[in-house]
Amino acid sequence: MVLGTHLILTAYGFWLPNDPRGSWSDFVGSWELARFGRATKVETHRSLAAVPHDRGIRLAAKRALKYPPVRLDGRQARAIGRGFGEYVARSGLTVWACAILPEHVHLVLGPHRLGPAPVANLLKGAATRRLLHEGIHPLAGFSTRTGGLPKAWARGYWAVFLGSPAAVRRAVGYVEANPAREGLPPQRWAFVTPYDR
Repeated sequence: MVLGTHLILTAYGFWLPNDPRGSWSDFVGSWELARFGRATKVETHRSLAAVPHDRGIRLAAKRALKYPPVRLDGRQARAIGRGFGEYVARSGLTVWACAILPEHVHLVLGPHRLGPAPVANLLKGAATRRLLHEGIHPLAGFSTRTGGLPKAWARGYWAVFLGSPAAVRRAVGYVEANPAREGLPPQRWAFVTPYDR
């Protein structure tokens, strides 16, 4: 039985499909990136961030991206939080923890009528609308071939299903501690409901 989901949304350029540490991608959709190797698909659900790798190759691939990797500042993080809050109020989604970091977002979610894929897309959409409304989209200085703005988010999401109250509590603790690990102050979001089971 799934009691909750630890959902991770990544900003554009954070984790590439051919990252030398591995990725969940099946293909590299950009010729500029394909020069740095094929997709490095793995099946693991544990974090690969600390796996030793050739950092130079990873950074060179990031420099070959069409747009600079997105790195959110504090104003943008607050706007994303407001966008998430608007979606939570409309949808009834339960959020037990949220950390909006410069390159990715962690959320611990309660059960919902929609699965992780549509929830991830709807959260990213709500955050993007808020960034646009406030005039602080991180790729505002660029445009696509069709004249729109590039997406600030990477495709897809990463989800870990939580099957026990202990697993939910661990995920909540991990997410709440994440800002401090990046040298940021603790985050408190009005749309977060404390987990009390």
